[in-house]
Parts: sequence; C-alpha cells; structure tokens
Amino acid sequence: MAQRHIASGELIDEATLTLEELARACSVEVGWVVERIESGLLAYGSPYVASWRFTSRDLTRARRLCQLERDFEAAPELAALAADLIEENQRLKERLRAAGLSDD
Repeated sequence: MAQRHIASGELIDEATLTLEELARACSVEVGWVVERIESGLLAYGSPYVASWRFTSRDLTRARRLCQLERDFEAAPELAALAADLIEENQRLKERLRAAGLSDD
C-alpha cells in the first residue's frame, strides 16, 4: 500500500475579519463570539482583538470551539481546553516533522 503524505499548515495572511464576518463564518451569533472573547477562550493574545478584527488563526480556533461545543455538548471552557490540547498536539507534530523525527 502506498504511503500518502498529507500536508497541513496554518494560513497566514494580513487580511482580517470583522466580528460579524467571524460570527457568520462560524454560523454563530455575534454574542457567541463576544462571550468567548470576554472569557479569554478565543483570540487570546491577538493584537487585533482591541479593534475587533480577527485573523485566520482566530477563525480556525472559533470553528474548532464551535464544533466541539456542538458535537460533544461541551461547556465553552471544556471545548477551549480540548482545542488547546489539539493545537499543542499539532505544534508538537510539526516540530517532530521539522526535526525529521516523524514518519508522517
């Protein structure tokens, strides 16, 4: 069986989304996004939060939070913890690949 290599990455760009665009992209109400931001679960440390602008990384995390909350009926804090673990796992896998220590 042939081994397939799947590339993964994070879109990095200078374009940002408004609060309304982020909510629409996640199919949630604006209030859902605001609650996660105010709780420190979303866009934490993002330089754009003060101006209510969001990066592709924020969009990825918001979608992940939404999916975890919906699929597992998880509380927002639990979904954020799971998202943190998923993101850390991805970072560690990327470091292993970069070091040539992964078979993926």
